[in-house]
Amino acid sequence: MNISEIAARVRKASLVTACGAALATGAAVADDHTLTIGMSFQELNNEYFVTMQQALEAAADSLGAEVIITDARHDVAKQVSDVEDMIQRGIDILLLNPADTVGVETAVLAAREAGVTTVAIDAQANGPIDGFVGSKNYDAGYLACDHLAEQLDGTGQVALLDGIPVVPILQRIEGCTAALEEHPGIEIVTKQNGRQDRSHAMVVTENIIQAHPNLDGLFSVNDIGSLGALVAIEASGQDIKLVSVDGHPEAIEAIQRPDSAFIATSAQYPRDMVRVGLGLGLAKYWGANTAPAEIPIDVELIDRDMAVDFSW
Repeated sequence: MNISEIAARVRKASLVTACGAALATGAAVADDHTLTIGMSFQELNNEYFVTMQQALEAAADSLGAEVIITDARHDVAKQVSDVEDMIQRGIDILLLNPADTVGVETAVLAAREAGVTTVAIDAQANGPIDGFVGSKNYDAGYLACDHLAEQLDGTGQVALLDGIPVVPILQRIEGCTAALEEHPGIEIVTKQNGRQDRSHAMVVTENIIQAHPNLDGLFSVNDIGSLGALVAIEASGQDIKLVSVDGHPEAIEAIQRPDSAFIATSAQYPRDMVRVGLGLGLAKYWGANTAPAEIPIDVELIDRDMAVDFSW
């Protein structure tokens, strides 16, 4: 069974549980009240999150629900303000994609006080959330870096590009580090913040290559950062292998090039993630006390052979 089939089953189970809870408590699934769903994104300057937004809007439309979307632009203060504004506009369910796991707690507390059902999506959030749906990010880092070590025949210098202070990013670094440590011939020479940003990651990677002229491999915590790193690697003319996380269309395209330094990415499934998150939010909103607190979504390593048939 592939990840889409697994996610579909989880999604179906969540929605069935939600509907059952609504009927059991005498709640009407369709009444005069229009369900309002708010989703606060850490950013929308990334096709990964745009794909998630589109899937949410389609799912909400099928429910006859209203959707309010906000973009924090990686500013947690703006995200807190955005959530407070959505609460004032009367949202019933908040899907929260945190810009900062700790800093967003103020928004979570405000939502709880207002009686809003809150599900964290993609990244964990501090505070009294009702549920969390996200990728197995430790696995994502492990798979990518285990593949990198294998392609380096278990020896060489590797650098890590991390990102914003949210749990998924930390877990990807932990998974990557664990995989590399299984290969005694691999040396992690540096870890620097690429900010998950193409331009910044390019500059950071240029500096890493200059400081470590014998660099053999690089792991980036997301594909957008890796695409900037790829530019720096190609400009250097050095044989440096690159791995990442996400499954972004540009990354998949780059991986397919025969001469590309980009050799693999651990793919996430943003459409499934937000659909399952909405299902969990509905279950909690309608009173399904037995609905799970957390639903992990599998990841899959996409190398050059698999990239031909992969898309979000």
